[in-house]
Amino acid sequence: MNQHRKPRPPSALSQRAVRVGLFAAGAAGLATAVPAQAATAAPRHAAVAVDQTFTRADFRHHTQTKDSFTVRQLGTVSAATVRNQANAVGVGCSVDDRCRSVALSFQIVTMAGERTHLTAVNRGDAVNKYCDGCQTLAGAYQFVVSTPRPFALDGEARRRLNDIHRRLDVLTRSTLPAADIKTRADALAAEVDKVLSEAVAKAPKGHERPRVTLHRHLDGWPAH
Repeated sequence: MNQHRKPRPPSALSQRAVRVGLFAAGAAGLATAVPAQAATAAPRHAAVAVDQTFTRADFRHHTQTKDSFTVRQLGTVSAATVRNQANAVGVGCSVDDRCRSVALSFQIVTMAGERTHLTAVNRGDAVNKYCDGCQTLAGAYQFVVSTPRPFALDGEARRRLNDIHRRLDVLTRSTLPAADIKTRADALAAEVDKVLSEAVAKAPKGHERPRVTLHRHLDGWPAH
């Protein structure tokens, strides 16, 4: 079978910033510990944070699933570049010998400062190559928390995020159809939204309003 790849719309979701409170989530989610990870800081108060999850299923390894859940607290910055990517590939399987490839990446970035220059890239790509009846799913969720004054997630917020990470792991390892995983991943993202929004409500105020922004991009084969 020829390679399958869905045509992309002119404006990818990865290039759009969607306020977290406005995005519709699915039903309650299912679902591992969330260590905070330091970002790579460059001179002059610039910071870079990059996360990627990749899975490849083929005739040797029929099922490959993986998720990533990172919390990066950049502190006060004048500029930041953040990138989050999930890639799932299914190769060389058949209807009678199906493959399953699932990659999910959740990236949470907090930063402080007014008039901060932000470059954010978030992308999910799922590809089937000569793979009849295979399932591939890539989901990228990028949360950017921006506050005018220094801010850090407290212990309670971290505990709640740890629990969401644990349930994301359970979901990723499940045998649910790709459509159900999409719905439940959205539900987990809605929980992250709630945790971050409640945390931001307690952040120090400034000339600019504290906010949470979500970049969300899901791609899958077969399409549902």
